[in-house]
Amino acid sequence: MLDPSPAAITSLTQLRAAEAECTRCDLHKHATQVVPGEGPGHARFMLVGEQPGDKEDLAGRPFVGPAGRMLDQALKDAGIPREDTFVTNAVKHFKFEMRGKRRLHKRPDAYEIDRCKWWNDFEREIVKPEVVVALGATAARSLTGRPVTISRMRGTPITMRDGARLLITIHPSALLRMEDEAEKHAAYLAFVKDLKAAAKLVTGAAA
Repeated sequence: MLDPSPAAITSLTQLRAAEAECTRCDLHKHATQVVPGEGPGHARFMLVGEQPGDKEDLAGRPFVGPAGRMLDQALKDAGIPREDTFVTNAVKHFKFEMRGKRRLHKRPDAYEIDRCKWWNDFEREIVKPEVVVALGATAARSLTGRPVTISRMRGTPITMRDGARLLITIHPSALLRMEDEAEKHAAYLAFVKDLKAAAKLVTGAAA
């Protein structure tokens, strides 16, 4: 597929149709389907994850697996209605390796992130969010255009070229990998705190 002209994509419906035909990298060859962003067409709040997981690849929707349930709970605890947010990923196809009959997540490389950035730029141009939250290093790299150390950048608002405010935090899947319950609880509270801080950056948000 030839890349569409930016002038040819002015709605999320057109964007999803174009993403479904994407061959900008090889990930489309093995994934079940593309997983486009989801949410209101003019959401003021956008969340960007890494890539679809196994459940998302099968459903064709972002954040519907275990990490999605963790995110839903954190949004609820932060007082942010998920239905008012636009949820997407830096990479739109599931990258995995087979382990027996299981498909295990494999992190996208820099080339794949950069090739998919094209679609994320379209999303922000159409939705025009006021605040964007990067969930994890892959999303942060996509949104800033460079490798990012989460611990160094976390919690510090960045003004993007289009005027949106960017806040970087962990990916909810990081919480799922923690085995120590006390550590997990503390990390979860810090994650919710990040989401609350991001929500306060929205114009007119309650202090």
